[in-house]
Amino acid sequence: MTNIISSLGGGSGIDTQSLVSQLTEIERAPREQRLDQRQTELESQISAYGTLKSALSEFQGVLSPLGNADTFNARSVAFPDTDVITPNSLDAGAQTGSYQIEVESVASAQTLVMGSNSDPKAALGNSGELTIQFGEWAYDVSDNPTGFTVNGDKAALNITVDASDSLETIADKINDSDSGIQASVMNVDGNYQLMLSSPSGADNAMQITASDPSLSDFGFNMGNLSALETQQASDAVMKVNGLTINRQTNTIDDVIDGFNFTLNKASVGEKINFSVDVDKGVAEQAVRDFVEAYNSFLTTAKNLTGYSKDENNNTVRGDLATDGTAKALVSRVREMIGNEVDGIESGFTALTNLGIRTERDGSLSISEEEFSAAFSNNFDLVGELFAQNTSSENSFVEVGTGTRVGNTVPGSYDVEITQDPSKGVLSGADIGTLFDTPPFDASTGDYSFDISVNGVKSNTITLSGSYANAEELRTEMQSLINGDENLKGANAKVDVGFDAATGQFSFTSREYGANSKVSLSNQGADMATLGLDTGSVTSTAGRDVAGTINGEPGFGAGEVLLPELGSDAYGLNLSVRPGAAAEGTFSIGFSRGLGGELNNLIERFLSKDGSIANREENMGNQLDRIDDDREELDRRMEQFEARISAQFLAMEKIVTSLQSTGDSLDGLLDRLPFTAQSK
Repeated sequence: MTNIISSLGGGSGIDTQSLVSQLTEIERAPREQRLDQRQTELESQISAYGTLKSALSEFQGVLSPLGNADTFNARSVAFPDTDVITPNSLDAGAQTGSYQIEVESVASAQTLVMGSNSDPKAALGNSGELTIQFGEWAYDVSDNPTGFTVNGDKAALNITVDASDSLETIADKINDSDSGIQASVMNVDGNYQLMLSSPSGADNAMQITASDPSLSDFGFNMGNLSALETQQASDAVMKVNGLTINRQTNTIDDVIDGFNFTLNKASVGEKINFSVDVDKGVAEQAVRDFVEAYNSFLTTAKNLTGYSKDENNNTVRGDLATDGTAKALVSRVREMIGNEVDGIESGFTALTNLGIRTERDGSLSISEEEFSAAFSNNFDLVGELFAQNTSSENSFVEVGTGTRVGNTVPGSYDVEITQDPSKGVLSGADIGTLFDTPPFDASTGDYSFDISVNGVKSNTITLSGSYANAEELRTEMQSLINGDENLKGANAKVDVGFDAATGQFSFTSREYGANSKVSLSNQGADMATLGLDTGSVTSTAGRDVAGTINGEPGFGAGEVLLPELGSDAYGLNLSVRPGAAAEGTFSIGFSRGLGGELNNLIERFLSKDGSIANREENMGNQLDRIDDDREELDRRMEQFEARISAQFLAMEKIVTSLQSTGDSLDGLLDRLPFTAQSK
């Protein structure tokens, strides 16, 4: 085509090459203008969606605290300046009230020093097992130990000592055990000794027994007090509003619910007064921020999807004024703002209940008098309106939420527990008169056994102590079983019980469900004395909870009942305690609150497969098609240019031919015969 164009104008003298270009541009212009206009429109809409997403994200950021129940459970504490107590934290929902604390003593940890070697890294050449049990020592007036009571709630620690182990190696093994004991090697007058510090608290002191005489220097028990006790374990003692309270640690988090503080020193006679109060200001500010953020979002959305006035009072149409998706999105948010909140059947069900009104332009305003009254008189209802809330009519059932709660349908559900959960238990036979003439000495017989808990088998456990009563034996067995390395690794634990009425020991798994089982094996020859021989024990497996939710069978796993997959209640979970089945049919409730509902809605809008992402993808595809249309237009214009160029070239040939014919006719008359020229 280039050759054709370059040939134009040669014969006619007309600038046909420029004429072809102009005709081609005239042919291209309207189509290209439509493509440019559509591209500009799409690019403006994509940019507008970016602005809309940003506005939604900012609004969503304000909804996060509004949908959190902690916002409506905020607390404040007025605490005096003192070095006796340090306040650490105050949780949402902390128990309110006025308090007075007097610190009589602080908790301390037992410290034992043992072993001796000139080189802390040298092998001791001794081997065996050290068993460390936790409990409380009794002392005489001279502070000499007189007896030890095992703490059955704390697992024993078993440390295997090899002949190649040094003091530092033993310390490392103890520190790696996660038992709470701190072990270190101290240089004492040129000799190195192992120092152990227990967790603080009188009931966390240590009793250490060695399985081999070569480790006797590490012993601290009534038969062997070789280790040196440099500090006794003691509890913290305080008076709270006149009530004496003991705690094992100086960091206290369970005396005043939700208030964590540290006891620094004893100060008898000094009474520290403070109060914990509800802090409504946090929630009030969150609601005001919500109103302001919504109005800001609405202004942006209206400018994008509707018409507004510029600085010259000219009407300006928003880039998304004709976009159905954007307008439906904004309409859905406005609808949710004005409607009642799903799942709330009474109390404050809508914003209007606390004095928040919708104006004619769609914005929100606050009636200060009604707003103040709502916070003063119905603060709990305000919290239920905005924050996620679950409820249960059955005191044995607690309703929780899982990762799928975003799809849970708010509302009320009828529940029936048809089978309470239970734990696996093993019961022994009557021990008869075993403790009629105490003590019972287990060191003279074979009192050993293996125990399996929830399918995990322990190492062999051996009883070798002297026990004044069944309680001492019970706590000893519980401590040794829960301290077994195999069971600890699987977090399989038991509670050992003794029923004085029947004279029976029992072993109960701490887990609920069908997998909860306890069994004994390899019992020693004398275990029949304790009613725990093979023929005397009875083992009963646990059971999973069973029940229905809105008439549909739930899935029971231990004490947790889950709704049917895909049902309206799916996303909730029910923690059930024994006794729930006796309550019959009851109701549970779930509401996300307005904050949660709006957050959930915006989350769907902004998700990678949400309506905005789909609309942006569609517009992106349209832009791609415009690029394709431009390429197609270029091809068509090339063809058009070639066609009219060929036509003009044909014309040029005709003109050239005519010119040649004209030249040949010049003087023709003079050459014709029988013609005369005028003179």
